[in-house]
Amino acid sequence: MGSQHGLIAARQLRAAGLTANDVRSLLRAGSLHRIRHGVYVDSEAWAGLDAYLQRPVMRIRAAAMTLTSTTYAFSHDSSAIVLGMGAPDPRSALVHVSRPKVHGDAVRAGVKHHLAPYAATDTLVVDGLVVLDRARTALDMVREHGRAHGLAACDSALRAGVSRSALLDVLSTMDCWPHSRCMRWCIEHADRLAESYLESLVRDFVLELGIGRPELQFGLTDGHTTAFADICVKRHFFEADGLLKYPLGNPSGKDPDAVLAEEKRRHDFLTGFKLGGSRLTYVDLFAGRRAALARAAREYADTCARFGTNVDDLAPYRVRRR
Repeated sequence: MGSQHGLIAARQLRAAGLTANDVRSLLRAGSLHRIRHGVYVDSEAWAGLDAYLQRPVMRIRAAAMTLTSTTYAFSHDSSAIVLGMGAPDPRSALVHVSRPKVHGDAVRAGVKHHLAPYAATDTLVVDGLVVLDRARTALDMVREHGRAHGLAACDSALRAGVSRSALLDVLSTMDCWPHSRCMRWCIEHADRLAESYLESLVRDFVLELGIGRPELQFGLTDGHTTAFADICVKRHFFEADGLLKYPLGNPSGKDPDAVLAEEKRRHDFLTGFKLGGSRLTYVDLFAGRRAALARAAREYADTCARFGTNVDDLAPYRVRRR
């Protein structure tokens, strides 16, 4: 199991002398966890894995142990997860593979097979997994999930060092493929300054408002305090409010009360320059999008009514993130 990242196949269990009844007993006892048909992992090891990255990668590895074809590369959500680009929901994402020879797109046993040609130069090997590279994956995510998630994937690619021209080069190989207009839009609007997947989704939301091109990492300083807003349009800023930063054990390692206090100080500092603000969560962007768009439009209009739209007075206080 150690040489297989903790995974073991049913055939290997049989070779070790375990019968089907033995395996069922281990599953019932909670000692063994089935990742997919014919592939298992130690339950205690599985319980200790992160649900957003480690478990999805383990599911990809389990699929690799059962795929019979050798002419494939992990793609779409799977390559995005392996490459750290993010995905709409890694916890429930299908395993995706692209294959040059398959009868149309089809989902079989939790694996989505895409009929999508690719060149050997489009692939990378990451810890033993053959995946499509960032540029190709970014555009595949546009085709699979649409504008918002596609923009997030293109942002991630630029942030990792992929050039805009490289994305356009990949697009040029997809002349007759569906969603080419959306892919081109995402390439044109991609920005490496987006610091997270959620920020990219919020920027797509702000673009839908139609109030102007957003500026990312809008920074102000008074010489003592410096603060950055995720996104700003004229005198109104938009914050991507990821709820994972507030509970105990959050990525910053800080006490939740300290995180909240810092957020309030930053908000108060920015609004002290006569700026208005809107905070947006993942729920706002999807489950409650229509209501959130109406709220954000009202908040933006209120900011413009109170403070106007000219930002020339902020020039002495502007600072760029290094």
